[in-house]
Amino acid sequence: MVTSALLALLLLIALLSFLLLLFSTVGVNPGALIRKRADDGQRRLPPSPPGLPLLGHLHLLGSLPHRSLRSLAAAHGPVMLLRLGRVPTVVASSAAAAEEAMKTRDLAFSGRPRLLMAERLLYGRDVGFAPYGEYWRQARRVCAVHLLSPRRTASFSRAREQEVAALAARVRASDDGTGAVNLSDALICYSKAIISRAAFGDGDYGLHGDEGGEKLRRVLADFQELLLATPMREVSPWLGWVDTLTGLEAKTRRTFEALDGLLERVIADHRRRRRPGPGGDGRPDVDGAGADDDHRDFVDVLLDVNEMDNDAGLRLGTDSIKAIIMDVFAAGTDTSYTVLGWAMAELMNHPNEMRRLQAEVRGAIAGKDAGRRDVTEEHLDRMPYLKAVISETMRLHAPAPLLILRETTEDTELLGHRVPARTRVVINAWAIGRDPAVWERAEEFVPERAPARHRWSTATAKVGVGQDFRSVPFGAGRRGCPGAGFAAPTVELALANLLYHFDWAAPTAHGGGVGTPPVDLSEVYGLSVRLRTPLILVAKPWLG
Repeated sequence: MVTSALLALLLLIALLSFLLLLFSTVGVNPGALIRKRADDGQRRLPPSPPGLPLLGHLHLLGSLPHRSLRSLAAAHGPVMLLRLGRVPTVVASSAAAAEEAMKTRDLAFSGRPRLLMAERLLYGRDVGFAPYGEYWRQARRVCAVHLLSPRRTASFSRAREQEVAALAARVRASDDGTGAVNLSDALICYSKAIISRAAFGDGDYGLHGDEGGEKLRRVLADFQELLLATPMREVSPWLGWVDTLTGLEAKTRRTFEALDGLLERVIADHRRRRRPGPGGDGRPDVDGAGADDDHRDFVDVLLDVNEMDNDAGLRLGTDSIKAIIMDVFAAGTDTSYTVLGWAMAELMNHPNEMRRLQAEVRGAIAGKDAGRRDVTEEHLDRMPYLKAVISETMRLHAPAPLLILRETTEDTELLGHRVPARTRVVINAWAIGRDPAVWERAEEFVPERAPARHRWSTATAKVGVGQDFRSVPFGAGRRGCPGAGFAAPTVELALANLLYHFDWAAPTAHGGGVGTPPVDLSEVYGLSVRLRTPLILVAKPWLG
């Protein structure tokens, strides 16, 4: 087996070398293969750097594609054309380009390309990766109106407050005598618990406890990694055998089966409990006005929608319910803990901002609220600087630095460049948030820079749904993330309580020299861009 694999790789290398030699011998510039149509029509295609046969520009992406694409944009402009394997892809890297793609020409840029991994892992029936059309419109409406509405979000306030209390307890219990805490682990557990309770309720499906929680965490990590993977068969169909050789095929099948089995158990249990008679309530309550509304999770709501009379006639099959739940799980878990991790890291490296925010949080728990054990959601509106800190964190560290791929539904244009139908489109939210053309001191953490009207809002989560195209961490337009409003109180409540209950310091073993920031902000790329190393901090309980 090893000999066969080695032989296959050697043959592939030989083939690539031959093609490179052929192109160089006949004098063909691979980059010209993309540009040769530039004179078609009245407008030119976007500029493009030179590429390679077969690979196109894949080799230029590197381990941190958002940074590599920003560097390419600096040389080729805010709208450029790349070929990723055999697929033409336009990259937008400026606020003006983002606004035109997600507002002015939103409909033309609202498609999604067919991605093999999304179809394999999400049943081809989810919302985030679904092609633009009637199913997507109805499914997204279900998410926006029934799952992630302000009313439904508010119904989980008790769960959030219980889990944030558990987060503070976990930080205290993690003290090994030095006060050092792996905050990254604690934040992952918190985010997973919030989404688990919202999606599945409080039932025990093997998710709770150290063993079950760790197993789910590993499976979800594999799921998120696989969603971003590009199978070789997607680069070129005749290279599909490479996916089997590298183990990608087996890992995809194993991850899908684990998650599918979990979701089948959850849905079957919810259906059993809904039957008339002992152990079931038997009656859907889609409007969320019933006495037991606080106990209705996302699976309940989706089953309600499936049973209700509706004008659109939408019926969500089991695969659609599972796909939507996985959308929520993947996006909600990763986004929340990533934003919290970056916010704590930036505050550690900016002690003045840390002190200012702690003073605001602790000052809000005063007067008639003095003596309260925790910050609650009713306190959050008294904390404008908290919202500014989160907004600035997401400007610098967009949770999804490259927004989910779009695809043009028709021939269109972008900043004067022609973009043919069915061209893939990447919007580099990370580069847009750091664009020196629209941000002064673009690389610096300056929370007070955001005007109040552009700051993250618990009620509307305006930053994140495209109100200010200088920062688009959650996209905008038809394809904007409908879960931004659900994420807002999850992030705000956790950050406020961490700063209320504890004073934070770097471990004494930190090896940096004079002037070195306490926390290393090096990145690792994934479904979201996270800190490369776990956030290990010293937590000192604050007694008030």
